[in-house]
Amino acid sequence: MRTSVPAAIAALVLALPVVLIEESPSLAAATVFVETNPSTVPAGDQIGIRASCDDNLKPATVTIDPIGAITVSPSYGFLTSTTRVPPATDAGDYPVRLKCPDGKTAENTLHVVVKVEPARGPATGGGGTAPRLSAGAMIGGGLATVVAGVVLGVVAVRRRRLG
Repeated sequence: MRTSVPAAIAALVLALPVVLIEESPSLAAATVFVETNPSTVPAGDQIGIRASCDDNLKPATVTIDPIGAITVSPSYGFLTSTTRVPPATDAGDYPVRLKCPDGKTAENTLHVVVKVEPARGPATGGGGTAPRLSAGAMIGGGLATVVAGVVLGVVAVRRRRLG
């Protein structure tokens, strides 16, 4: 049986990804992971946790040092949960560890930063720098506009009758 050269090349190209995955355990191990969203958070804020094990149908445990153990549950093909970083947490980097039911693990890092509250909002020109008008001036201006409209309406009706 003879095989043409293009057919042999096509078979080799199609088989190459399968050989690479079997030979490289780092490519196959990418299915077990843990991540936080956001990965950098001020103390006291909420974070989302998304993880994946080989079997995402069973809950797993994620441990974060300032928070403790958190159970991540199956949701839309991943293991997810939300939690809040305690407000008294010091700024720093904290390990996030996933332990799957089959014993596999994954690790990531949560960066906690100091929460800074601004003293006032930015002066963007949205009225914060505009001079204050008193209520009396605004009411007087509105009444003057209404009176001017009535006078112009009366004049227009009289001109129509006379003309």
